[in-house]
Amino acid sequence: MTKRKFFVLLSSLVALLTVYTGAQAIDSVPSAAVKAILAEPLGTPAIGSAQADVTLVEYFDYNCPVCRHLEPQLRKLVQGDPQVRLIRKDWPVFGEASVYAAYCVFAAARAGKYPAAHDALIGSAKDLDSKEEVQEVLRDAGFDLHRIDADIALHESEYAAILARNKREAAELGLRGTPGLIVGNQLAPGGMDAAQLKSLVQRARQGP
Repeated sequence: MTKRKFFVLLSSLVALLTVYTGAQAIDSVPSAAVKAILAEPLGTPAIGSAQADVTLVEYFDYNCPVCRHLEPQLRKLVQGDPQVRLIRKDWPVFGEASVYAAYCVFAAARAGKYPAAHDALIGSAKDLDSKEEVQEVLRDAGFDLHRIDADIALHESEYAAILARNKREAAELGLRGTPGLIVGNQLAPGGMDAAQLKSLVQRARQGP
């Protein structure tokens, strides 16, 4: 087992243990911090209602197995609640391949193809341990990697600034790994199921 895979597994076990023991360490995020986190530019489009009364923010890595486990739960929530909005914040904590995956998705978003790129990478059944493996997944999804890489070369400083911002936000929130979630103004551990997420949304609507 490689060192990276060991830490991926450790992160997964900690997140899942938190969920299955019911130990949801919910903290409050100041409204000013939430406003700054939601400010443009985000790098990727929001998902869900433009008139949402509750916004979820997910800090995630495409190579994180808990993030992949969380993805269908988030989709179920957004699809089932017309007043919820989801903002995904790429936080590539598992190395250069994860950074490249985030850059590729930013490039796809610029071309109006964010959902296809995100779905392909977050739905990958294998680890994305190298740039070549990321490219293989996207190529299989119909992407022209020459165009993707050309866009990255042109806008890399912009994309790097978005990732630096996301990393800074995660540190200020005290996140120790992916995934991390904000539901309204509630900071919660990732790896939750749909019922737990729905409960946090309801709590956000009730206010402090």
